[in-house]
Amino acid sequence: RDYLRQSGYKSFDMPVTLITPFIEDPLSGHAFAARHIAEIVPGRVYALSGFEFTEYYFVVSDDRRQLIGIDAGTRADSAQTAYEALRAYAPNLPQLTTIFVTHSHWDHIGGQTYFRGLNPKHRFYARSNYQEEIAGEINTPESIGKHFFGERFNLEDVRNFKPDATIDRLTKLEIGGTRIELIPVHGGETRDAMFIHLPDLGVLFVGDFIMPYLGAPFVVEGDLQGLLDAIDIVVQKNPRYMLHGHEPLTRNFSSPDMLAQLKTNLSWLRDQVLTAIRRGDTRSAIHQANLIPPGLLNGRPDALLPYLILREHVIDRLYHQNIGYWQADLEGLDHLGDSDRAELLVDYLGLSEKQLVRAVEKMAADGKYELAASLLESSSARFGRTEPIAKAERFVYLKLMEKYQSTDPFKYILYSAKIGEHTPPMATGK
Repeated sequence: RDYLRQSGYKSFDMPVTLITPFIEDPLSGHAFAARHIAEIVPGRVYALSGFEFTEYYFVVSDDRRQLIGIDAGTRADSAQTAYEALRAYAPNLPQLTTIFVTHSHWDHIGGQTYFRGLNPKHRFYARSNYQEEIAGEINTPESIGKHFFGERFNLEDVRNFKPDATIDRLTKLEIGGTRIELIPVHGGETRDAMFIHLPDLGVLFVGDFIMPYLGAPFVVEGDLQGLLDAIDIVVQKNPRYMLHGHEPLTRNFSSPDMLAQLKTNLSWLRDQVLTAIRRGDTRSAIHQANLIPPGLLNGRPDALLPYLILREHVIDRLYHQNIGYWQADLEGLDHLGDSDRAELLVDYLGLSEKQLVRAVEKMAADGKYELAASLLESSSARFGRTEPIAKAERFVYLKLMEKYQSTDPFKYILYSAKIGEHTPPMATGK
């Protein structure tokens, strides 16, 4: 019973085993871990995790008279909760005067209205091309933002973001005696990325430059070459602490030496994918090829998991960027949808609801959860969500959550949203 309490669940009656630190809540969205505050550099650099989708960082200046923030979070309410928790943890911190934005994605600027109200005189720094990034992200489907950031998310707080100072080149500042380097990079995710380097503390804030999805999966962005170039900067700076915009990134991509090896592996992967595209291979065929770089298995152990985490989405992004809307296998020529596939299944193949559920159950038993989910999607236009179908659907998406709980948080978010599944926080201790 004690372990059940620590898991956050109310009952042992779960068809899957979820051991993830992830948290899913309809109001506040996704968090990667339970709330906690860590002192990366004792008394100087604070990291706040689990208060919402993104991390918060704060730095005390050398003269102890100014507090510097890195990124502004996703929502005003979560920014307030995080900042008040920091003040309770370290009540003698100086006044917040400056916030540096690593890139202008929803989850890094959406909380700016809270900080503006807190101290209208403090300064926001962002890249000079920040508006290009915002223009692209405000046109994404609204439901996507709610799944990731919760019902409380307000897109207007993103749309209205305007920094006080913009950066278009390497810029060196001194704030309260602290030397700071602002380093523009294209990054792997957005073209408005910026590293914040504190050379005297050995700290490099890198934002989401190595987000495994190479940009948000539902936005046209991402630059693999920009990622590779940014890795060179990380290696050259060789920070003692490399702090990312999300806790799993800091955990998995923490070593400059490992990133140097990862760059070699990703360059090899790019060559293989582009060759396969020219050959006319489908995206699924490229994934099924299980592309493993020479030397990966006998190389650095800490480079293996990062490569596997990135591989799927590097393939997806490169394929999307190099293929038009008609593909070599003729995919894209037609415009068939779920209702057409339901017509095929029911009117031409004679599939009944009972047969559908039986097929889904058999696929799930064989571990073919994506195939089962695809069949359910295709048939929903005809059968709807009857009790047997809803039961089968919940089981399939729970199994998909279980499958990706350690490797793909975005899939976990979308699969849980599909069935409205809440993931409670694990207990952090008695």
